[in-house]
Amino acid sequence: MTVASSWIDGALVKTGGAQHTVINPATGEAVAEFALAQPGDVDRAVASARAALPGWKRATPAERSAVLAKLAKLADDATSELVAEEVSQTGKPVRLATEFDVPGSVDNIDFFAGAARHLEGKASAEYSADHTSSIRREAVGVVATITPWNYPLQMAVWKVIPALAAGCSVVIKPAEITPLTTLTLARLAADAGLPDGVLNVVTGSGADVGAALAGHADVDMVTFTGSTPVGRRVMLAAAQHGHRTQLELGGKAPFVVFDDADLDAAIQGAVAGALINTGQDCTAATRAIVAQGLYDDFVAGVAEVMSKIVLGDPADPDTDLGPLISAVHRAKVAGMVERAPGEGGRVVTGGVAPEGPGSFYRPTLIADVAETSEVWRDEIFGPVLTVRAFTDDDDAIRQANDTKYGLAASAWTRDVYRAQRASREIHAGCVWINDHIPIISEMPHGGFGASGFGKDMSQYSLEEYLSIKHVMSDITGVVDKDWHRTIFTKR
Repeated sequence: MTVASSWIDGALVKTGGAQHTVINPATGEAVAEFALAQPGDVDRAVASARAALPGWKRATPAERSAVLAKLAKLADDATSELVAEEVSQTGKPVRLATEFDVPGSVDNIDFFAGAARHLEGKASAEYSADHTSSIRREAVGVVATITPWNYPLQMAVWKVIPALAAGCSVVIKPAEITPLTTLTLARLAADAGLPDGVLNVVTGSGADVGAALAGHADVDMVTFTGSTPVGRRVMLAAAQHGHRTQLELGGKAPFVVFDDADLDAAIQGAVAGALINTGQDCTAATRAIVAQGLYDDFVAGVAEVMSKIVLGDPADPDTDLGPLISAVHRAKVAGMVERAPGEGGRVVTGGVAPEGPGSFYRPTLIADVAETSEVWRDEIFGPVLTVRAFTDDDDAIRQANDTKYGLAASAWTRDVYRAQRASREIHAGCVWINDHIPIISEMPHGGFGASGFGKDMSQYSLEEYLSIKHVMSDITGVVDKDWHRTIFTKR
């Protein structure tokens, strides 16, 4: 079907760029066709956001909260539509979309409907004997955001909703291969009463539309979720104008299994953590670091559970694992797996693509990998778990931190002191203990190092979109201030 690719100033807009087709990666069939946006459309969208900013910024927290609360209700009512769009454009299993993506997004919107009315700060008081000081939190302005294809709806919500709660206006560029739920979100926001121009969507390629948006002179902030190399290009473009940036980038999460861990729980957790969203998740468990005494049993157990994973039609509730996003991406994942034995890795299970249509790839376990190997150090972004042994706790922590990334990690142990040490010493924005993957709206998400900076979700992310202003008022009425003598004497 032919659809409009952009939402500008409160309406769907048909742009004049090259024709583009959204492909269902499970079948290879067309889902939607549209003309891509062009840099000129970015100018229109930014101008719309700029014009709408003063009114939305002046809206009271209660007024903004009411719109977001209604949006959460409308999104919940539209669950079936959002699930169908998400499954068809990404190929993710319907269970994941129904039980994780959509309800998680609705909950996040609902959370920020409340957070919009809760702005923390120091009390207004006389911190100086002669003045009263207060803190104002004001919307940073027009926010440009670029989101990835792996969680289109969730990533749009994570970026757009706190910005709206803070009083910002937004221009979002979704990945051109998965724009459908972002466009639906914009329509639902308008139905909820969001003023025209406050939220705009431009669907185009990263090379022209993404670059034009990130480097646009008339935005105030740029946020991005995606790969580390692209994130650095986005930051470079934003730096031309000194824009504030917030980046959530790649990951290579360690999964540390100590010798006192519940082995069955660790095995189940490793498979679930590695295969969520077909491994196309920057927090996915990718580097299992296992105590030497448990190593063989862990490898055998993971291989057995992986062998039972059901690949198939994402719309079938019995399907566990959907396809990778495209044939091109599958070739990239397969290439990394094929090169692993040359670097000492042992492919225990998987490592092949099944026969038939779609960009499917079997769950893969690679054991005995070298610390210098490509599959251990670089983000694969597929259903692949790599495993190494460790000798003692110091070695486990060292291996966990031997990465440029720092987004997420987990530690598996029954020992409270080991758990506390792991949470304290592993360098990652999130450390799970005896689990891997769960997220909640009340807690922040974001990493260190090559995984970026700043936070999504929680009250902490709201701060990303607010500027802090100090207002200092004289309370004496004295003309000749005591501090004036440091500048001049009275003559």
